Amino acid sequence: MPLAGQAVLVTGAARRVGAAIARKLHAAGANVLLHYRTSTSEAESLARELNNARPESARTLQADLLDVNQLAPLIDAAVAAFGRLDILVNNASTFYPTPMGTISAHDWDDLMGTNVKAPLFLSQAAAPALRKSAGLIINLVDIHGSRPLKQFAVYCTAKAALAMLTRSLARELAPEVRVNGIAPGPILWSDDAPDAELKAKIISRTLLQRQGSPDDVARTALFLAADAPYITGQILAVDGGRSVGW
Repeated sequence: MPLAGQAVLVTGAARRVGAAIARKLHAAGANVLLHYRTSTSEAESLARELNNARPESARTLQADLLDVNQLAPLIDAAVAAFGRLDILVNNASTFYPTPMGTISAHDWDDLMGTNVKAPLFLSQAAAPALRKSAGLIINLVDIHGSRPLKQFAVYCTAKAALAMLTRSLARELAPEVRVNGIAPGPILWSDDAPDAELKAKIISRTLLQRQGSPDDVARTALFLAADAPYITGQILAVDGGRSVGW
């Protein structure tokens, strides 16, 4: 139980990769704050699951991360829940295509808001608590933050900005707080994922010739949290070799 007694806030924790990270860090002993926006039933179900395993170890927190006025109160609520904050996982994200000629101001505000603006202002609000606990920020980046995906220009730009934010925060918050990123490759396809032909092409160019799983990302988050005290300012690719076999 290497994270026993620590408190973790995971944004977008109700489903998919966020839920996998929450489960993995909880299994390592952490108390977990599960942020969600609209996935109320999924978040509450996950909280029940975790509390059945260890009573009073998980709570849910609702907030719209596009509303910057909700971000500092979200951190305050997370700190109040367990009296401390040790790890912030900026996982929540929006992902959809924005082909050139169709991009709107709303697309820009939405994709940049969830993928860059929210992690910045959440990290800023969390910094005092994380400094007290010599804590950690983990940002979920994307290999497409360094290698663009066709028709996803705004999303790729947002993740590139998040990668730079990760390195910048590592400098800003050192030496007390470590800041690292995880850049998944082909892990899960969303409803707005590329079509079947492009999916097959992506897998064919992945060195391990297969899709990864949310647990692959969760294990990396646990490594950064429990076994990497001398790693900061780094972005670990969890992509089956996709970024090498491009």
